[in-house]
Amino acid sequence: MMREDWVAVEYKTLVDKVSTVSQKLKQKEYLPEGKLAVVDQGQELIGGYTDDESKQLDCALPVIVFGDHTKIVKLINFPFAPGADGTKVLQPKKPILPRYISYLTKILVFKIEDKGYARHYQHIEKQYFPLAPLPEQRAIVAKIEQLFSELDNGITNLKAAKAKLEIYRQAVLKKAFEGGFIKKGNNSELPEGWKTVRINTLCEVVRGGSPRPAGDLKYYDGKIPFLKVADLTRNEGVFLNTHTFTIKEAGLKKTRLVEANTLLLSNSGATLGVPKICKFKTTFNDGIAAFLGLEKETLLYYYYFWLGKTKELRNIDQGAAQPNLNTNLIGAVQIPIGTLEDQLTTVKEIETRLSVCDNILRNIEEGLEKAEALRQSILKKAFEGKLLNETELAACRQQPDWEPAEKLLA
Repeated sequence: MMREDWVAVEYKTLVDKVSTVSQKLKQKEYLPEGKLAVVDQGQELIGGYTDDESKQLDCALPVIVFGDHTKIVKLINFPFAPGADGTKVLQPKKPILPRYISYLTKILVFKIEDKGYARHYQHIEKQYFPLAPLPEQRAIVAKIEQLFSELDNGITNLKAAKAKLEIYRQAVLKKAFEGGFIKKGNNSELPEGWKTVRINTLCEVVRGGSPRPAGDLKYYDGKIPFLKVADLTRNEGVFLNTHTFTIKEAGLKKTRLVEANTLLLSNSGATLGVPKICKFKTTFNDGIAAFLGLEKETLLYYYYFWLGKTKELRNIDQGAAQPNLNTNLIGAVQIPIGTLEDQLTTVKEIETRLSVCDNILRNIEEGLEKAEALRQSILKKAFEGKLLNETELAACRQQPDWEPAEKLLA
C-alpha cells in the first residue's frame, strides 16, 4: 500500500526524451580514446570516444541513458555523444531527483519481461510508480547509496577471493607437473624416473574436419554426434557428456570419428586451449584436436596438464588475426611424465586440492548471487516506502521544503 504523502505517477510524465538524431554515433565510428566520451546501451559506462565535438548531446546534466535493447540504466553527469542503436536519453523533470528516478528505472526494469533484442522503453514509460516528497527522495537516495556502498565492498572482496582462487589453481597445476606431489631424490628437479618428452612421442595428435558446405542437409542433421568448439567451452567440467550438432553417414569422410574416452582440446578462436574428456563416440570440426592412443587410466593426467597450459597456449603468437594451434605446435609441447603410479598419485593430489577450490568457489558464487538479490531487495523496499525508518522519516518531515508529493506536480 502506498503511503498517503506519496502519489502514483506515470513514468513518462516525469522525463523528457532528448533527441539524439543528429549526434548519434555508430559503434564502428568509436575511437579507443578521444576528446568526447561516447555513451551507449552497453554494459560499460563509456563505450568509446570521438574527436568530433559536434556530436556532443545538447542537454542539461545529469540525464538517464537507457538501453532500449539491453535494459542497461546509466546516470550520466558529464558531456557525451550518444551511441546509435537502442540508446535512449531521458531528461528528468524538476519534481524528481535524477538519482531517485535512475534507481526507480532500475526497479521498473526488473518488473518487465525480457523481450530479447526488442525495444523495452515502451513498456517502462507506461508504468506507474510512487513519487515521494522531495526530502524523502533525498533520504532514500542517500540510504540506497550507503547500502550499495557496503554491498559493493563485499562484492569487491568476493571477487578478490575468486581471483586468488584462480591463482591458487594454477599454482597447484604448476607444482603437479614439476613432480611436486611425488617424493624427489636429493638433487633431482623431477622425481626419480620422470622425464620430459614431446606430446607427440606419447600419442598421435590429430585435428577434426567439417563437411562443406556447412549446414548442407546432405551431411548434417543425422544421428552421429558432431562437436564444435562451443561444446567444449560451454562449461568447466572435466568430462563432455552432451553434444549440440549431428551429421549423417555421408559426412564421415569429411571429418574424423573418435571413440569414447578421447581427450580433446579446443585449438582455435578466443577459447582455444580448453581440454575435455569426451565420454561418447563422436566426430568433431577442425577447431578441435584429439589425442589418440592414450590409455584410459592416464587421461586425467593429460587433461590436467592441458588445463594448466590454457593461458600459455592463448599467448602463442602465430601472426594471425584468429588465434589457432596446429597439430605440430600441440605435438611439440613438452610434458613431464613418470610411472603410471606417479601419474595417478599426481591426479589424486590435484583433485583433492581443486575440490576444495570448487567448494570455496561455489560459496563465492552464491555470495555474489545473494548480493545481487539484496541489491534488488533494497530498491524494492525503497519504492515501497519501507527503506527509511521512523526516525529518518521524521527528519524528512522537518525539512523546510517538505510537502506531499502531489504538490510537486502542481
